[in-house]
Amino acid sequence: MIKSIIKDQQLLAKKATPATKADLSIAPDLIDTLNAHQAECVGMAANMIGITKNIIIARIGTLNIVMFNPQIIAKSCPYQTVEGCLSLQGKRPTKRYKKITVKFFNQAWQEQTISLTDFAAEIVQHEIDHCNGIII
Repeated sequence: MIKSIIKDQQLLAKKATPATKADLSIAPDLIDTLNAHQAECVGMAANMIGITKNIIIARIGTLNIVMFNPQIIAKSCPYQTVEGCLSLQGKRPTKRYKKITVKFFNQAWQEQTISLTDFAAEIVQHEIDHCNGIII
């Protein structure tokens, strides 16, 4: 189901709680909501749709990847960039890493580890920041 986008910065600044298998039903809402905003959005955290759980979705190429409890376990090549956000107006400067490795649970609740670079890495870092209550 397509959900409304939360724009209240006080709500967005709350740190998400860990996801459990009981939260797997949140994935379809994230997928539907991201698809509804595909013209202006490439990633989303659950708190952006009003659910303070550590869950994100990122469009990597043509795939929507839902990550439960994502953690960056390695990062390298820092750089400065400017990002926008569906929950915020305008663009803001931020520090990102060109290469990251992320550990997470997939929609089958299997632990996965992937390495990402460039824009895909930037998307995931942005959404993990959301889960940590960090607003760019």
